[in-house]
Amino acid sequence: MNTSILIIEDETSIADVLAYALKSEGFITTHCTLGSDGLQQLRSGKHALAIMDVGLPDMNGFEVCRAARKFTDIPILFLTARSDEVDRIVGLEIGADDYVTKPFSPREVVARVRVILRRHSRASPSGSAHWFEVDTPGARIRFCGTTLDLTRYEYLLLQYLLAQPGRIYSRELLMDAIWHDALDTSDRTVDTHIKTLRAKLKSVRDDIDPILTHRGMGYSVSNGSES
Repeated sequence: MNTSILIIEDETSIADVLAYALKSEGFITTHCTLGSDGLQQLRSGKHALAIMDVGLPDMNGFEVCRAARKFTDIPILFLTARSDEVDRIVGLEIGADDYVTKPFSPREVVARVRVILRRHSRASPSGSAHWFEVDTPGARIRFCGTTLDLTRYEYLLLQYLLAQPGRIYSRELLMDAIWHDALDTSDRTVDTHIKTLRAKLKSVRDDIDPILTHRGMGYSVSNGSES
């Protein structure tokens, strides 16, 4: 299970207390003081959950949450100094999973984190089992919740491999299927695109290598538990 928790909090003392409590329970933590830095971390797809202060120096937590929901469904737990019901409602309506007001008990926050992660894994079993999501109408592919920045041929190649996870495709078959209308290709075209795809996937999750090389045969892709 992914145990990486992202803390987006500009008060270092609060972040340190949360980090200590989470690490004591076996979690790994990353700390950011700005919402913009937090968004960069969220785009990495490496974290299981984000704990986010509403009052950040550069942008408020609601703005960060709205932006994050465009590319990830990571659970978000808000921290706030205000207890107004309208704030709680707004936070939950824009995609937050829970809300804790300051001052709070670090142990309570850790308990809430565990509950949210259990609930999230039960509510979206396919999301937890499959690494890739293909949005064919939008010509986009998400990997571990992060939308990949792909060239045309990278997208077509990965989409083709994902049509049948686990199946081994020869270089010749992939060339005929993907580059049949391309004028400038070489014997290394498939290998070059596989290399760039792997680099982009590793930038999202460096602990997963879903594209498999089968020597003398070709390539296949794994999409999690079903392959």
